[in-house]
Amino acid sequence: MLLTSGIGGLARVPGRHLFFTGKGGVGKTSIACATAVALADGGRRVLLVSTDPASNLDEVLGAPLGLRPTAVPGVPGLAAMNLDPEAAARDYRERVVGPYREALPAAAVASIEEQLSGACTVEIAAFDEFSKLLGDPATTRAYDHVVFDTAPTGHTLRLLTLPAAWAGFLDTNGTGASCLGPLAALTDLARTTVFLVSRPESSTLAEAERTRGELAALGVTNLRLVINGRFEAVDRSDPLAQALEARGHAALAAMPAGLSALPRTDVPLYPFSVLGLEAIRSLGPRAGRGRAYHHVPPAADRRTEDVPRGLSALVDAIAAPGRGVVMTMGKGGVGKTTVAAAIAVALARRGHRVHLSTTDPAAHLRRILTDEVPGLTVSRIDPGAETRAYSADILETAGGALDAQGRALLEEDLRSPCTEEIAVFRAFAQTVAAGTERFVVVDTAPTGHTLLLLDATEAYHREVSRSTSEMPEAVRELLPRLRDPDFTRVLIVSLPEATPVHEAARLQADLGRAGIAPFAWVLNQSLTPLAARDPVLVARQAAERAYVDEVCQEHATRVALVPWLPEPPTGARGLEALLGSDPATVTAGRE
Repeated sequence: MLLTSGIGGLARVPGRHLFFTGKGGVGKTSIACATAVALADGGRRVLLVSTDPASNLDEVLGAPLGLRPTAVPGVPGLAAMNLDPEAAARDYRERVVGPYREALPAAAVASIEEQLSGACTVEIAAFDEFSKLLGDPATTRAYDHVVFDTAPTGHTLRLLTLPAAWAGFLDTNGTGASCLGPLAALTDLARTTVFLVSRPESSTLAEAERTRGELAALGVTNLRLVINGRFEAVDRSDPLAQALEARGHAALAAMPAGLSALPRTDVPLYPFSVLGLEAIRSLGPRAGRGRAYHHVPPAADRRTEDVPRGLSALVDAIAAPGRGVVMTMGKGGVGKTTVAAAIAVALARRGHRVHLSTTDPAAHLRRILTDEVPGLTVSRIDPGAETRAYSADILETAGGALDAQGRALLEEDLRSPCTEEIAVFRAFAQTVAAGTERFVVVDTAPTGHTLLLLDATEAYHREVSRSTSEMPEAVRELLPRLRDPDFTRVLIVSLPEATPVHEAARLQADLGRAGIAPFAWVLNQSLTPLAARDPVLVARQAAERAYVDEVCQEHATRVALVPWLPEPPTGARGLEALLGSDPATVTAGRE
């Protein structure tokens, strides 16, 4: 294994296309921005692209961005853009519908728009834009490098597999379209390097290994590993610093063999949020650790008696009705799965029947909940299995009366990648329906995928309103159940840091537009309540307290603060450590 340290090594990697991917919350955007800025500072012409549906590239760079390359002020040679799937879908729909607006009746145009309103259209439009950037050299001819800041892993893998999936689908439909350009670029060792970004944590390393295997199966083998946020204690007498350092070392020592063989770059844990060009350049090749302390805020008041801790009282409030649905939502990597599992275990310990499920394509529930708990069942909505079951059901019902040609056409239609969206939606609706008889705790996917799912919910609800007799009851009742605050309790999970909090606030606004009001916020892995002497940790405490205050005063009516734990919370006993012994929630300053 080749080991280097800092952003300087990343900026020297050969290749025109540089991909940064990994589990949500590992710092992909920060690392991608620092690499792009370092390349531009070195005289290269660089295009930085975010393919994340919940991109925060604008916030990190401190510059407004859109669907087209925009010059980044203060960095000559650097342009950036957001490949926004929703905006791309709007453009895509208009390209399809526009020519017919004057030629067809308004009802016919409205019908076409309705058919193009689902999540599948969003994914097709995103792929359309992505394929231009990666597969058409003329589109990015003005740049020496194209740096991709990708979505959380599950969505990224789906995007990367679309060239192969759509190539097969389009080939059978005879349209003559080709997806070989982007796929060839991804597998070309001389043109593309993929950086797997991880934290020194067992869960994110396991996710990186899964990604490595799936990329290898696609023929993408020019891979490098980036360990972001590696902590080395400055104050060796600080027990908290020693525990954080030891936990990181243990995770790296147990790293999967496939990752260990990759060239690796370690980036240290910095005592500041990576927002703005000055902070970005502090990660760069010409910055040392000493320079980084220039961004350390002054020490904040570290009294913690007024800070709510643990999940116990939050669980008490959730348990009161005796049944219903709990959904954990938020940016990837903030601990949604852990919080969901801890709440499910706590409800089961109180004697309730509980079902814990996940819609996350990168699910790792079984790595967290490693033992059996009486009264608790666990499942995953597996897209592949649900698609097969859904297709079989359609062939048996709708296909039963068709002749051979009609059945062949139906089978061809079911091979469309859109079928998976419908199948997962139906399974999600059935899972939520079980909340009428017990508690159902749903660990949802990272924010972008969840919003696509909710968009599908809205689209299906409109369709159900016209043809309720053809839809299962679970589908017909899904949106009303999600909007019922006495039935569904949405928990927004975040870290007390700038990007997760601000992204969670945007999620809350989107939920509000869908008629869904969050029940509470959970600020996870907080250093604020802990005693620290190490200067890096003290600085991070000072920085995060501002975001705790922001959530309590501006965003939430109920908050739970979960401290960082020296041991990863796995197994029922480990998860119970998240409950805490203090009163767990407070009514925040906004009513």
